[in-house]
Amino acid sequence: MEEEPNNNKVFDLIRELVVRLLSNSSPTQSIDSERALKYAMRILSSRMTPSISIDEASMVESIKRNLVNEGKSSDALNFADLYNKFSSKSGPGSVKNKWGLMYMLKVISEDRKKDKKSDSRVSSGFFASTVNGGLPALFDDLNENSRKTLDNGKSSSRFGGGGGVLLISKDSENFRDLAFREFGNLLKEESEVLEGVLVRDVLYTCQGIDGKYVKFDKNLDGYAVGDSVKVPRATKVMVRKLCELGWLFRKVKGYVSECMDRFPAEDVGTVGQAFCAALQDELSEHYKLLAVLEAQSMNPIPMVSEATSTGNYLSLRRLLVWFAEPMVLMRLMAVLVDSCKVLRGGAMAGAIHNHAQHGDPLVQEFMRRLLRRVCSPLFEMVRSWVLEGELDDIFAEFFVLGQPVKAESLWREGYRLHGGMLPSFISQSLAQRILRTGKSINFLRVCCEDQGWADAALEAAAAVGTTTRRGGLGYGETDALEALVIEAAKRIDKHLMDVMYKRYKFKEHCLTIKRYLLLGQGDFVQYLMDIVGPDLSEPANTISSFKLAGLLESAIRSSNAQYDDPDMLDRLRVKMMPHGSGDRGWDVFSLEYDARVPLNTVFTESVMAQYLRIFNFLWKLRRVEHTLIGAWKTMKPNRITSHFLTKQEGAVKQQFVSTLRRCQVLWVEMNHFVSNLQYYIMFEVLEVSWAHFVDEMEAAKDLDDLLAAHDKYLDSIVEKSLLGERSHSLFKTLFVLFDLILQFRSHADRLYEGIHELQARTVDHSKSSRGRTKSRLKSNNESSEVGTWVSGGRKALTQRAGEFLRDTRKDLEVVAKEYSSSLEGFISQLPLQQHVDLKFLLFRLDFTEFYSRTRLKK
Repeated sequence: MEEEPNNNKVFDLIRELVVRLLSNSSPTQSIDSERALKYAMRILSSRMTPSISIDEASMVESIKRNLVNEGKSSDALNFADLYNKFSSKSGPGSVKNKWGLMYMLKVISEDRKKDKKSDSRVSSGFFASTVNGGLPALFDDLNENSRKTLDNGKSSSRFGGGGGVLLISKDSENFRDLAFREFGNLLKEESEVLEGVLVRDVLYTCQGIDGKYVKFDKNLDGYAVGDSVKVPRATKVMVRKLCELGWLFRKVKGYVSECMDRFPAEDVGTVGQAFCAALQDELSEHYKLLAVLEAQSMNPIPMVSEATSTGNYLSLRRLLVWFAEPMVLMRLMAVLVDSCKVLRGGAMAGAIHNHAQHGDPLVQEFMRRLLRRVCSPLFEMVRSWVLEGELDDIFAEFFVLGQPVKAESLWREGYRLHGGMLPSFISQSLAQRILRTGKSINFLRVCCEDQGWADAALEAAAAVGTTTRRGGLGYGETDALEALVIEAAKRIDKHLMDVMYKRYKFKEHCLTIKRYLLLGQGDFVQYLMDIVGPDLSEPANTISSFKLAGLLESAIRSSNAQYDDPDMLDRLRVKMMPHGSGDRGWDVFSLEYDARVPLNTVFTESVMAQYLRIFNFLWKLRRVEHTLIGAWKTMKPNRITSHFLTKQEGAVKQQFVSTLRRCQVLWVEMNHFVSNLQYYIMFEVLEVSWAHFVDEMEAAKDLDDLLAAHDKYLDSIVEKSLLGERSHSLFKTLFVLFDLILQFRSHADRLYEGIHELQARTVDHSKSSRGRTKSRLKSNNESSEVGTWVSGGRKALTQRAGEFLRDTRKDLEVVAKEYSSSLEGFISQLPLQQHVDLKFLLFRLDFTEFYSRTRLKK
């Protein structure tokens, strides 16, 4: 109540001052006193602070310069004299803020000089001059409390409707401070918990600990201020947002604790342990940050009205800034924890690596730091595998798996890639090279009993420098890893190939197999077939394997095979295949080659089974060839019999000539087929495939290349020799032809032996007794039938000769008909075969198009 009379007194004094100043002015000036009063009140009630530095002397000099520049030198002298008197006064009634007064006079003077409209002197002119003079913006309206104070209870329209307010000097009791204090009091009324307490509670939750007011709510699955606590809604939202860091911390900390408690369980492994250790280090950094923040939280939070630009305190809003980066990293760690819960080993490292593909440099650096720790065990396994061949993988985390196998299966089955454990930052080709390098070391150590690989590994490690040190490899050093693997693989593979070629003579063994199992040693094969033929004609269950082994040894000593390496010849064995009661020795006889370690890595059981199939086919082909040669040996000496039979009666003579001709023509056809087929197999198939194999063998850089080259060589022989699945029907037809040729040999032998016996009996008929003729005929089982028709006189002999020739001709015709039909079927199927080389076989068999024309005529 006392404040309103004082305000009225101040207002009356200002009005009186304005009236006095205007009454002393020139009578030509017509200034509205009311407007001038408003102008003065706006100046005095302004709260705007000048932007220039406080320098009283400079301000005075500036005013004097302006007066001199305007040509008012006398006014400048008067101003200087007045200022000296004004500044010399001191005491209780003197002005303290003299610089502020000088600055106000200068601003007013500049504002009055500008052109103003009649209604814009105060609102527009003064505002413009203050802005151009570098002053801060004005408050256009007074708050309600300020207006009431200035108006002394009167309406605000007394000073004009809302103009700007200029602050010339700062007053501790001004309206801004009053407003701030009122705002602080309002906050205290709305909240029963101080902000500093909430800040400390938030810091507790970021360590997984419940605070006094902020606690973990299972229903919300997060930290929040209790409903019973009186806190503004905005504060609750901010606390909930800040406590997300605590929820993430709780998740990460729980995962780390659980894994550490379970280790050394198989589902955790060394990579999982490294991951937990890396997370624990990051949590330690998180603890350090919280320690710093907790120290700052001990400082009281100042009021809004107090100066806070340099205060070292912590508020909820400041926590938002502090938690920006930790929130990103903790959220990322929580995502990694969710991704890696059910993973281990290389799969875990690959999953973490996928999250490292990020554009944020902060995230990239964090993931790189984390992955260096996580991948350390994995890279140590790689280093140990490619340099020492050691698979130190207790928890099955490595992408190379090993299993116990026999020595001959070590390379093919002993080790393999586990695709699920292959991390995405290691390519498939690099993984295959890593696998092969370690396999090569173990193959040399176990199968070859060689220690030279250690020197090769040391040379490889030395060639790439720092990677020789234990733990020298790490995440982000893919180039170094690849260089180490490539160098180690190159040197160890080269050493392995040298051992295979020089120490174990791999090429010589392949050539030995070609000579004996693939029947490439012609003189040996011919001699062997000659000496084992009589025994193989017997039933299979009556043949002695020991006798056949002795015959094999005789064939070796009697041919050029005797000059081959004795070690390789000792590996050649006779093998009798499983047989039944009706099988002959020809059907079960075969040769085998004893390929010992490490050669049995190439010549496995399945590979030798393929060689056995090829041998059986070639042996059957050679037997057919041998049979035709034997038939020719029988036919050629008996040509002399034609002179005897041509002197017989016409019917017998005609039958003889016809039968002999049919036998000769059929032999020629069969010989043509067998000769061309054998040429195709021995030269177009075996020799060409061998030449390609030798080229690929010399170009092979590792054992995998060597195995692939040999498999290709073997597959080429199988496909070209009609032994493949796609040529099954053609192969069956071919064996039918072989059986017909063997039948022809029996008929031909029977024919010529009968003719020979006929001639002999005819001569003996006139010289010796019949009893001696009988004893001669019984000497041969196959000529027993001849003895029936050579007994009983010359007429009977001639009659029986005609019957014999007629029956033999019928048998030959049956064989010829079946042979012709089968041969046509065989030739007709050749164009349907996919392999191009079989077309050359068709050309050789039907180069005159005889069979093609015959089919067209039919």
